[in-house]
Amino acid sequence: MNFSVELAPKHPCGLLLANPVMTAAGTFGYGTEIEDEHLFDIQKLGAVVCKGTTLEPKKGNLQPRLVETASGLLNSIGLQNIGVAALIREKAPIWVKWRVPVIVNIAGETLSDYAKLAMRLDGVAGISGLEVNISCPNIKAGGAEFGANPDSAAAVTRAVRKATSLPILVKLAPNTSDISRVAVAVAEAGADAISLINTLRGMAIDIHRRRSVLGNITGGLSGPAIKPVALSMVYQVAGVVDIPVVGCGGITTAQDAIEFIMAGASAVQVGTASFANPSVFLDILKGIKQFMQKEGIKDVSEFIGVVSG
Repeated sequence: MNFSVELAPKHPCGLLLANPVMTAAGTFGYGTEIEDEHLFDIQKLGAVVCKGTTLEPKKGNLQPRLVETASGLLNSIGLQNIGVAALIREKAPIWVKWRVPVIVNIAGETLSDYAKLAMRLDGVAGISGLEVNISCPNIKAGGAEFGANPDSAAAVTRAVRKATSLPILVKLAPNTSDISRVAVAVAEAGADAISLINTLRGMAIDIHRRRSVLGNITGGLSGPAIKPVALSMVYQVAGVVDIPVVGCGGITTAQDAIEFIMAGASAVQVGTASFANPSVFLDILKGIKQFMQKEGIKDVSEFIGVVSG
């Protein structure tokens, strides 16, 4: 059976994954933490997407930053990260030794930020692609604003495309009135693939203290609660673009992953579920393989986007 998927078929170098199971940015650190603890063999993953990276190090939002909700998790991390210079200096030399490709998630507050990040990371050994985060709902500038409408989303995509020779995935926000228009805009602006969705904006209130539970007041909702929304948006976007779609949002089982693939995703990202079960990625991959064996499917591509209206 063939489990490999190509995430950048229009790019000269491509972005070939051994299988369709990826990590989701912000939930897996830099991957090095998992390797150091020997929790599981991360080389068996399709790809590692590292946490959001900015030009300068960020301390993130005020505590508390996490709160559990019904079938989900609210986070307000605020893109805490070591900055691009430290990433290149400390992480890339480790990644270059890995078999699994590493995709760096980048975030900025201006078009210039995104372009500078892309230029800094271009040609760095150990980095196989960029995921352009225009959809983070818990930072005060940039992020979600760029992903809110087609024009600004396309502008960021063009800026990154001009600044790097790496394959680029653009991560879209669900907090928009027309996800299809945004997706078409970034595809036309040079994206090699589209990731969706990022978290939904949410809030929790402490009724005894009469204040928001999160230090940043609002945060991003992830986990099983958002899966139906994510699945619907993947289906919508896969139907209007001619580049691969990566599905993300509430995936906890192989069945969830298979649903996203059938809706049109070429690959899936798993995030929140890994907090409870760090090896959930391999469990999902095993389940996909079992499904294909049972159904007599020889290639993952045979059931990408098979769901019809």
